[in-house]
Amino acid sequence: MNYKWDLSTLYTSEEDYQKDLKHFKDIIAVIGSFKGKLNEDSSLHSYFSYQLELEELVNRLYFYAASLADLDRRDVNAVSKESELEALLRQLNSEASYFEPEILSLGEERMKDYFSKYPEHQQFDFSIEKLFSSQSHVLTSDKEKIIADYGAFSSVGGNLYSTLSVGDYMPKECELEDGEKVVVTTSNWTKLITDEKSAENRKRIFDSLYSYFDKHKNTYAEIYNLSLQEQLGTMKARNYSSILDVHLEKNKIPTSVFLNLIDVAHNNSEPLKKYYEIRRKYLGLEKHRSYDRFIPLARSETKVTYDQAREMFFDSIKDFPDDFQNKAHQVSAPGMVDVYPKDGKITGAYSRGGGNLPPMILLNFQDTLEDVFTLAHESGHSIHTLYSEESQPLMKQDYTIFVAEIASTFNEHNLLDYLLNRGTLTKEDKISLLQKAIDEICGTFYRQTLFAEYEYEASKIAEKGGNINYQVLSDIMANLYQDYYGIDIREEVYKPLVWCYIPHLFYTPFYVYQYATSFSASLELYRRVKEKEEGAFEHYVSLLRMGGSDYPIAEVKKAGVDLTTKEPFLAVVKRMETLVDELEKLLNE
Repeated sequence: MNYKWDLSTLYTSEEDYQKDLKHFKDIIAVIGSFKGKLNEDSSLHSYFSYQLELEELVNRLYFYAASLADLDRRDVNAVSKESELEALLRQLNSEASYFEPEILSLGEERMKDYFSKYPEHQQFDFSIEKLFSSQSHVLTSDKEKIIADYGAFSSVGGNLYSTLSVGDYMPKECELEDGEKVVVTTSNWTKLITDEKSAENRKRIFDSLYSYFDKHKNTYAEIYNLSLQEQLGTMKARNYSSILDVHLEKNKIPTSVFLNLIDVAHNNSEPLKKYYEIRRKYLGLEKHRSYDRFIPLARSETKVTYDQAREMFFDSIKDFPDDFQNKAHQVSAPGMVDVYPKDGKITGAYSRGGGNLPPMILLNFQDTLEDVFTLAHESGHSIHTLYSEESQPLMKQDYTIFVAEIASTFNEHNLLDYLLNRGTLTKEDKISLLQKAIDEICGTFYRQTLFAEYEYEASKIAEKGGNINYQVLSDIMANLYQDYYGIDIREEVYKPLVWCYIPHLFYTPFYVYQYATSFSASLELYRRVKEKEEGAFEHYVSLLRMGGSDYPIAEVKKAGVDLTTKEPFLAVVKRMETLVDELEKLLNE
């Protein structure tokens, strides 16, 4: 079996890639020529036609270049390809900066009339609808061009963070109690703590990593403040009421969704605190430090090859409709998954696809049960992409992050139940799986919501012109950990600097809350399927088929889950309570 990507499905030769790249550059040169002419149907028709061509062309080019780079970040040519495309996309945005102001000047009725006359471009109607609904935030053509030309500066904070956290980071040697010395890195520290029985050694390992953040805490605070000021500038320039609205309004996410999530997680953290107390007692800890969360309650010795993992995943969905099963087989077919880690390959896992291209999955498979869940998770994304591509026209295929994690975590819920109900598991396996399920709620629902609340509190300080420094940011984090976990992280000296460690806070502000909302929606959709409610699976697949054809809250509601209420979030709390009780019972047997 082929365990590597077959990128020849995208380009069979460098010559073919360069030919498309040249075509992309040629179209960029043409795009600017339509400025001031979109009031003419002929020009508008040509512009939309070029946009359709660009959508497929850019997807293929970037898919190929980014995938090559991710397979080996040491490959200068591959990384250069990716960087070149990113620069060309910025150039395209600058050349096309006149588009939104000119469309708005035509009026919504004129655009509806255009789509009725040219049905081949009807697939642009939702993006145009979104444009008119947010027109109060669109500036004049000249101002939009200035913002586009300064677009590269919006990523300065993220680039500085990456340079400081990755490019300039130097692993630190840590001396353990017995005199042994280990090198602690951002990649191995959790494993070192997981394998370490000594509380003192766990502290030393953790401190070795986080002392780097302490050394650079003022710089990290300035970088985070830079991000906040960029968001504040966008808020003011585009007439948003708050920094939070900058991130919610473009997809019509009601503020109540964000605030309800925070309210439920913050004020219903008793199951989380109970779980940590169970862990403390079972592990014989005087105090459960934040980094002790990596210690397993049981060690599963089960080894799973990749081929076995595929079969386990396939078996877990054997009761689902044939079409869903066929897509699951399709997304993990030979050549569609790059399975194993290697030097230079990016860490983690993802599914990449869209734009009428078959999705591909990147893994770093290491023969554990955890890897089976990762395969199921990424397959969920790819299956979602296939349903979207077959059901929606090109310009409505790209679904939002808000719904993306629903399909992935749905598969994980199902796989967990499948594994727990198998008669072949040892007690250690069952404990490990229950811990995984609970830790997923801890990490995806509670922890990500905690970070979202941290962002919200910091953004309010910035809006009021308050001082942003490392102490202010660390105090917010320490107070939230006390409320959510019942842990005083000030006793750990460096832990209040955890905000320095979370890349999403710097790269993609107000992103992490969507992990929690997606998890909540998928859990409710899965519950209905599990309990065999009539039409439950059809409703779930209908969500996958919607792609990006509607606002995400509306899509999820059409599938049967109303995230504008607290009920889906409270259901996660209930699930947490049930799992913690099951774990406590199993540990006491």
